Amino acid sequence: MQPIRRFGFDAAILFSDILTIPWALDRGVRFVAGEGPRLDPLDGFAKLPKMDPKEVAERLSAVYEAAALVRLSLLEDVPLIGFAGAPWTVACYMVEGGGSRDFAAVRKAAFADPNGFTALIDGLVAVTVEHLGRQVEAGAAAVQLFDSWAGVLAPSAFRRWVIEPTRAIVAGLRKRCGSDVPVIGFPRGGGALIPDYVAVTGVDAVGLDTSVPLEWARVAIPAATAVQGNLDPMAVVAGGDALAAEVDQILGAFAGRPFVFNLGHGIVPETPIAHVEALVARVRAVGRSR
Repeated sequence: MQPIRRFGFDAAILFSDILTIPWALDRGVRFVAGEGPRLDPLDGFAKLPKMDPKEVAERLSAVYEAAALVRLSLLEDVPLIGFAGAPWTVACYMVEGGGSRDFAAVRKAAFADPNGFTALIDGLVAVTVEHLGRQVEAGAAAVQLFDSWAGVLAPSAFRRWVIEPTRAIVAGLRKRCGSDVPVIGFPRGGGALIPDYVAVTGVDAVGLDTSVPLEWARVAIPAATAVQGNLDPMAVVAGGDALAAEVDQILGAFAGRPFVFNLGHGIVPETPIAHVEALVARVRAVGRSR
């Protein structure tokens, strides 16, 4: 709630971390100083952890309690957005045991044992539908799927391990919660495959990372699909005229269509608070003039 109160953002997102689901699956998630997250890697796919959606949700009850408390604290016209890591990205950490430059081990595993890897992805799809559904029941007005490592995949693998699981989650969530809960997909690094992602998955909005060309996105992504993004977080660190120019360029590229101004990835710790204040003021001033 602190940034919502300070900056008056138009929405709040409950970021409960990509690794909450592996933690609930007893993968020994921990954080190592100077290295980041670590967890017990899977030893093949013959003995996958039990992925009972309701049992996982019970272990993550604190997330839903937090969502309900945040919803109560927000003004009525400020929506809460739920969050989950997409199956491919969650699987990356579960197979590799942590972060990686290119996730070569999980890509190799998916090629070597596609049936076993499918079982892992299918289990994560079911768990994610339950996890997001519980957040909606706790007060989330929309949900977002982060596929942080979608960009490491070749096109055929992207369609199989990113697009198809996302399509299944969108369909499952709509069956559970109704069709009026918007789903935002963020296939980071998806590039030229983003239009296919939008068309097949049925997401209501798509997040764009910093590398996506603005004019290409405006033409390639259907006008009925909301776009979210895609300011470089370093522009906020720099501030000044450079930040203002980047904001103006993004707002100009997506004027006249459903659009949510956001960063192309997470804000970094060294960002000056004054630059965030300037960013919000610029977005609102320029946005009102268009």
